[in-house]
Amino acid sequence: MRGLKLLGAIVACGLATAAPAQSGGWSPDPWLADLAQMRAALEEEYANYDWLTGEREVDLGALFDRAEARLRQARDDGGARAVFDRLVQRIGDGHVAIDWPAASAPPAASGASTAPVQPSRPAALCRRLGYDARQADAGIGPALPGYRAVEPGQMFATGIVPVGREQVGVLRIGVFQPQGGPAWCEAAVAAFAIDPARPCDDDCAEHILTWSYRRMTGELEQRIARLRREGATVLLVDLSGNGGGSEWAEAAARIVSPVPLTAERLAFRRGAHWVRQWQALAARLREAAGSADPADRLRLLRWASEADAARREAEPCAPGDTCPRLGRAGYATGLVGSAPAGALSGRDWSPYVFSPAQYPYHDHVWTAPLLVLVDQETWSAAEEFAAELQDNRAAIVLGARSGGAGCGHTDGGTPTILTHSGATLELPDCVRLRADGSNEVRGIVPDVVVGLRHSDGSRLKAQLLAAALPTAVARARALHARIRRAH
Repeated sequence: MRGLKLLGAIVACGLATAAPAQSGGWSPDPWLADLAQMRAALEEEYANYDWLTGEREVDLGALFDRAEARLRQARDDGGARAVFDRLVQRIGDGHVAIDWPAASAPPAASGASTAPVQPSRPAALCRRLGYDARQADAGIGPALPGYRAVEPGQMFATGIVPVGREQVGVLRIGVFQPQGGPAWCEAAVAAFAIDPARPCDDDCAEHILTWSYRRMTGELEQRIARLRREGATVLLVDLSGNGGGSEWAEAAARIVSPVPLTAERLAFRRGAHWVRQWQALAARLREAAGSADPADRLRLLRWASEADAARREAEPCAPGDTCPRLGRAGYATGLVGSAPAGALSGRDWSPYVFSPAQYPYHDHVWTAPLLVLVDQETWSAAEEFAAELQDNRAAIVLGARSGGAGCGHTDGGTPTILTHSGATLELPDCVRLRADGSNEVRGIVPDVVVGLRHSDGSRLKAQLLAAALPTAVARARALHARIRRAH
């Protein structure tokens, strides 16, 4: 898909245990050099640095001093890696990660074939492309008292729960990317008559992905329409345990929202990466203007000028200057923060200025009261979805404060390869700014708090949620009455 890719993966770091005795000849010195390199990268590249040291009140000097002391006490590489993993945990940002190099594969047994096994079925090809149903589960809804299933499925399971006089339609969104639905990939393989026994190159994978996004979008709209036909009067979108995904979240938010949405404002770490992003965008838009009709040409040239201004905003601070670490320009969706569905359709350049334009969605498929459920394992693009609906006063958010990943890595991000270990340090390069100016990385604070823990069993989660639903439904109904008066 095209446009600025605001994607992100959630970090799960395990702690290794240092060996009881130091390996012969092992020294912490190369690891200490990696630690210094990591600190420099945080100070120079990390978009959420001000949040970490300000709002989180983390003393980076003390944090790295403790890490250095632990490295000096380590006895081997496993113990050293544990120090870095612990440091990432202490930073507490869902988009900060250290990816350690994979261990070398053991040599093949004598006489064993080393030829790669080629997939022979669509399901095998889709697994190789990263489509895996385990990315999503059915959520909390099916465990709610009185839940009546309407349509099953891991990605978009739907059902209805009675709450007083209301019929609450429960819509599960398992993850905001089609890789959570292998059936879409398998259907695309069949539709394009792709031979699953042959390699699938980048173009092949892109065709499958684009087709899957179209099917995913259509299926979401169909599920909502089905809930409405079944008598749902309030919609609850369940994002518990949703690890994020892609900018498709922006299209999905507009599908469920009863009001027009404006995306969050975008901030970014000043430096070469974002200078290139804005420079490339300006060039694309001017190239498109050359063959556009007069009305579009004027818009494209105006947006190109905005991209030029954003490029200047992305320039690093001059030596000795006290300019802010972050530049600000545009929106999470691009240079355009709000546009009716289909307003930019049929134009190849449209995703570059408004990312939802790459998906065939419709606005306001749901028009009644709206609830969004989040918990501690709601991350990244799922937080973007919830934040946008909350900031535009389109929905009541309930549940527990979300994990806190915020914006992630654009077009590959700014990875740092640690010289000694070869590990890749991933740091977010962008920030999504809430309506109140806060950084989305702090997590989504619900309007109606429910004492959920992600580690709770499904029955306890459902019990706690069911107790809070009457209050949440009443607030959603009151919000919707204000929406109707305003529109």
